[in-house]
Amino acid sequence: MSKPNWNLKTGNFLSLIVLLLGALIVLLPLIVVFLTSFAATGTTPGILGQNNWTLANYREAWERGKFLLAFANSTLVAIAVTAFQIITSALAGYALARLKFRGRQAILLVVLATLVIPFQLLVIPIFLVLKWGHMINTYWALILPSAVNGFGIFLLRQYFQTIPVELEEAAAIDGANRLQILWRIMLPLARPALVTLFLFTFIGEWNDLFKPLVFTTRPELRTVQLALAEFQEQFTNNWPLMMAAVTISTVPVMVLFLIGQRQFIQGIATTGIKN
Repeated sequence: MSKPNWNLKTGNFLSLIVLLLGALIVLLPLIVVFLTSFAATGTTPGILGQNNWTLANYREAWERGKFLLAFANSTLVAIAVTAFQIITSALAGYALARLKFRGRQAILLVVLATLVIPFQLLVIPIFLVLKWGHMINTYWALILPSAVNGFGIFLLRQYFQTIPVELEEAAAIDGANRLQILWRIMLPLARPALVTLFLFTFIGEWNDLFKPLVFTTRPELRTVQLALAEFQEQFTNNWPLMMAAVTISTVPVMVLFLIGQRQFIQGIATTGIKN
């Protein structure tokens, strides 16, 4: 009978300890924010040992911050941008992965080059285009600038390359055209990559403050992050109320990530692996 590999067991144990410490370091600020949100108004953020916890902060933050309208606006914008990006990324990614045409590599290089250009550098031309199209202070000003994204195109292009070409050839023999192959074969098989793109895009749009701040001034177009920024200006010294507002704005994306984390990990792990 072979002897147990004590070095391997010790290494696994040390790895587990390091991972647990890393998780604690990452989660500690979130725990402090969450516990502070239950403290009584006017108290300091010292949470341990408090007995006067209350839910009144959440009700007051929700009403004063007018988060109902902000949640509706952020949800509408995030879903619209996500839908646009999934459609454009799927079409462009499939074309770059499977179609043979002149200039394909040049287009791919241009797509990759857009990943290193900060959005802030493009804000002036985008603003002028939106103003020319009379879209300032509309939902389109929050949706169209992010409707296409180089990261999504590259992500789906890499994932499509992991799918065997034989499946498409069999579908083509059965009479399917390119769009039918994309819709019925490629997209169902690329579900992990689509969920990854959905999470990245939705969370990014939900947390976006720059576009609402620059392209809108109407109060009825306030998003969650803009409402949170205005709330912070009003209640800077009221930490429990402020932390309740932060928790309210964070919970939806955390729940969304927990629901899709399995597909997200699978999409990240398998993207770029060719069969």
